[in-house]
Amino acid sequence: MDAIMMFKEAAKALQSDPRFLALDAARKANDADTELQEMIAAFGRLNTEYQEAALATDADKEKVQAMQVQMNELYAKVMSNENMNNYGRAQQEAEKLIEFIGRIVTEAMNGGDPMLVQEELPSCCSGGCSGCSGCSGEC
Repeated sequence: MDAIMMFKEAAKALQSDPRFLALDAARKANDADTELQEMIAAFGRLNTEYQEAALATDADKEKVQAMQVQMNELYAKVMSNENMNNYGRAQQEAEKLIEFIGRIVTEAMNGGDPMLVQEELPSCCSGGCSGCSGCSGEC
């Protein structure tokens, strides 16, 4: 089996990881939350109107400012929605998983042993690999 096919199989297996399943469930909950979807759509419409009003040559500054306040309030409502918060947390966990997978691939591409890459970064690691002496050992 070639490397591409092996990565495809690994990506398929990734879809059964609890972090992926949590993200998928959170995405579905967001999609099913009609109130949330209405707020997101309203924010999108208001943002378009705001952009047009702000860029107009004869922009009404008070109207633009009022729209900005309205957008901020709507954004706060969207972001305080329980489903949106659950999605945000699930997305962060999934991103950590993808970052970990990236570190495994990078270690292998640099000739290191990908089996030695740990999921949790050492506390001294910033996660920025430029200038790093390697993740094989502790800092």
